Amino acid sequence: MPNQQNIETVETFSTKFKEASGIYFTDYLGLNVKDVTELRKKFRADSVEFFVIKNTLARRSAENAGLKDLNGVFGGPTAVALSFDDPTTPARIIKDFKKDHDLPELKAFIFDGKLMGKDEFITVANLPSRELLFTKLVGGLSSPMTKLASTLNGAVSSFMNVLNNLKDSKPE
Repeated sequence: MPNQQNIETVETFSTKFKEASGIYFTDYLGLNVKDVTELRKKFRADSVEFFVIKNTLARRSAENAGLKDLNGVFGGPTAVALSFDDPTTPARIIKDFKKDHDLPELKAFIFDGKLMGKDEFITVANLPSRELLFTKLVGGLSSPMTKLASTLNGAVSSFMNVLNNLKDSKPE
């Protein structure tokens, strides 16, 4: 019979799994306390939740959230990184962290509702952040408008110069 704490944990994680846009399942075995603390700080700084969770509770939470095909994920120690805003943020943090530590090892991840494996991880980790994409979009949209305004302003200025030259060249 499950205890009340485990029931609450499953309910909490089921909700988090449903709401998260990016869910990353990792194997953290081999990281010492200092490294895990450093990784947690990096996640926290970018609004990513990072938990170590029992496999049984994680499996039940995932099933309750409607996540499927995760059978191979819940073997060995499991830590979960959850992103609710930008699903690429945990991938970038894990990729950067692995440069210095070789861990955590990615088991699988769910990106906007789709289960993905290690092969797609580098592609997702190299995607620009949502803010950068919006900045590029706004810059791309405003560039033609700026050029049009500049062109129209130049034409008006040229026309005004012609009129001023005609006015100055006319004898009074």
